Amino acid sequence: MRIVCVGGGPAGLYFAIQMAARDASHRITVIERNRPGDTFGWGVVFSDETMRNLEGADPPSRQEILDGFAHWDDIDIHFKGRVITSGGHGFCGIARRQLLAILQRRAVALGVELVFEREADDLADFADADLVVAADGINSRIRTRYAAHFQPEIELRSNRFIWLGTHRLFAAFTFIFVPTEFGWFQAHAYRFDNDTSTFIVETTEAAWRAAGLDQLDTAGAIAFCERLFAPWLDGQRLLANMDHLRGSQWIRFPRVANARWVMGNTVLMGDAAHSAHFSIGSGTKLALEDAIGLARAIDRHGSDIPAALAAYEAERRIDVLRLQSAARNSTEWFENVARYADLEPEQFAYALLTRSQRISHENLRLRDRPWLEGLERWLATRAGVAGNQPVPPMFLPFRLRGMDLANRVVVSPMATYSAQDGVPNDFHLVHLGARALGGAGLVFTEMTCVSPEGRITPGCTGLWTAAQMAAWGRIVAFVHAQSEAKICLQLGHAGPKGSTQLGWQEMDAPLADGNWEVIAPSAVPWSARNQVPRPMTRADMDAVCAAFVVAAGFAAQAGFDMLELHAAHGYLLSAFITPLTNHRTDEYGGSLENRLRFPLEVFTALRAVWPEAKPMSVRISATDWVAGGVTGEDAVAIARAFRAAGADLIDVSAGQTSVLAEPVYGRMFQTPFSDRIRNEIGMPTMAVGNITEPDQVNAIIAAGRADLCALARPHLSDPQFALHAAAGLGYAAQWWPKPYLAGKAQLERQARRAEPDYSAVI
Repeated sequence: MRIVCVGGGPAGLYFAIQMAARDASHRITVIERNRPGDTFGWGVVFSDETMRNLEGADPPSRQEILDGFAHWDDIDIHFKGRVITSGGHGFCGIARRQLLAILQRRAVALGVELVFEREADDLADFADADLVVAADGINSRIRTRYAAHFQPEIELRSNRFIWLGTHRLFAAFTFIFVPTEFGWFQAHAYRFDNDTSTFIVETTEAAWRAAGLDQLDTAGAIAFCERLFAPWLDGQRLLANMDHLRGSQWIRFPRVANARWVMGNTVLMGDAAHSAHFSIGSGTKLALEDAIGLARAIDRHGSDIPAALAAYEAERRIDVLRLQSAARNSTEWFENVARYADLEPEQFAYALLTRSQRISHENLRLRDRPWLEGLERWLATRAGVAGNQPVPPMFLPFRLRGMDLANRVVVSPMATYSAQDGVPNDFHLVHLGARALGGAGLVFTEMTCVSPEGRITPGCTGLWTAAQMAAWGRIVAFVHAQSEAKICLQLGHAGPKGSTQLGWQEMDAPLADGNWEVIAPSAVPWSARNQVPRPMTRADMDAVCAAFVVAAGFAAQAGFDMLELHAAHGYLLSAFITPLTNHRTDEYGGSLENRLRFPLEVFTALRAVWPEAKPMSVRISATDWVAGGVTGEDAVAIARAFRAAGADLIDVSAGQTSVLAEPVYGRMFQTPFSDRIRNEIGMPTMAVGNITEPDQVNAIIAAGRADLCALARPHLSDPQFALHAAAGLGYAAQWWPKPYLAGKAQLERQARRAEPDYSAVI
């Protein structure tokens, strides 16, 4: 087979090695635009897990790479005059130039032709090739020339960074955070050979400009960084990669993605296909694993190159998307260090270690149990827990206004479509009662509607009559008498999403018959199939507000501990907030301030009648996931407005406001919105959205990304979610119903015999 690899970086070289080692008859050429040894950056860092992924791929080169590595286990975090050290992380570093030299020597030994200082961007030059691998880096000329086919998406991240070196040898992977009059600067430093460390300095665009770094040449930039980080350099100088000037300039990291990786017999690989931020050390990892993946796909499909390339892209995209998601989380964390500046060093360090969501709470325990248990003790002390025992963060108590919660686990509001004329019945008693008995600190009702025409479906619960109030009172009384849980009523009005079928029928579709009139801020239907709502008049607003007040009065009589206003998911108040459905031209439309006016009127009216000692929260959609809709920045402003009106907590959800939404799903995918609101404005938040495991709850709470975690589907499948989590984590102090104590003992014995294995998430 005739193979041409355009690009002599790790991806192109390692793929050439893979193919040449498999079959010496392959004619393989690697074409590189730079000179031998010319490269960007200083050291490459891998995790031990990455090195395990290379096992069996090419033993000779792997062994030589291993022999050249500097190894370390610790991460040192310098923040506010403290050094927090966490161990057990398993890193290794090597000079990028040395890595390339190893791969070049191995490729030549296998008969691969290496061609340097040649530009290549025209595939017509390789018409004789059976396979062309475009591994020509983040600024790929092949990708650029054929952009109409590959459809690249290149996003320049907001921070500036400069990639330097130093002869100061760092014994650990070191993060240094320095506040200045211009803003925060941070360094990422690690040793990669016997006498040199990588030293990357990063800051925001605003701080970079305010410090005058945009006006300085390379020497001036180095002098600035040497002064700033002098306490950590021990007299050593910072060095620029003068052989490759891009390594000595302040740049913004380009996040690369492509709609397609394959065009005929050409495939993108490594940074040409995808990039992931240096803060998780993933670029070279992805490149090498791409090479292994493509070689294995060709093994399976032989001479059928189109089939091999299709299989390669399908398989690798999943892994790449996961890593790019983690890299995005990590990147955003470093872009917003100021957001976390008020955290104490202990929590700041934990947040940094778990920023990508790839390292979990229990995985940290595997890496460094003493450090994690020290962090758990610190959190418990701050939460007012007596004694000096580590407490899983999900089981820390929490106080909200006059309400004390036994733990941070929340049963999320979940529509059950099981009411008759809005009256909750025995199903709701068993449903909510079982979850209260299951150990959650707080149980939410489903969205309970304030009027018949405010219901989503005919099966939704309501609170506009005394009979409904009495039925709710029975449920509240059971929760209070039989558990330590508190119970919150979520109040809402369906607005344009009303008069639809039950959830297990056709979601959000109109009723087959018997539809009632729906109202909204503007005549914008939920979808082309749904009825066009009647735009609300001032009289409509007054009537709706009055209905909310009546419902709140009934809720107080029923004994609810907390009240939440539903202003998310495209329902009535959400429809006012998002510009996608609010097209009004009066004082209730236009600017965000105007669009918030009616939801704030409703909240203010509720706060006036709700008992002063009892908390109130607001559920918001922090983004519409639609261009031109509500953004994360808007969400912060929305939260500020409700806090000013008296809200005690923001329940941070996202989306469900438009059929055009394109959400970015994943584990805990809405938690970053909660994180931003909580840490930018300093008010309690509740995280929701694909939070499924105790480990995730612990990480969210410990990192300060939220104060409470709401879980929906996990509680549907396991009403005793919190009890099972406590037993699995060995936390004996969690409250259990007395009739269930025999089950507690058995579950704890089983948990001790089967410790969970979290190594897969390393």
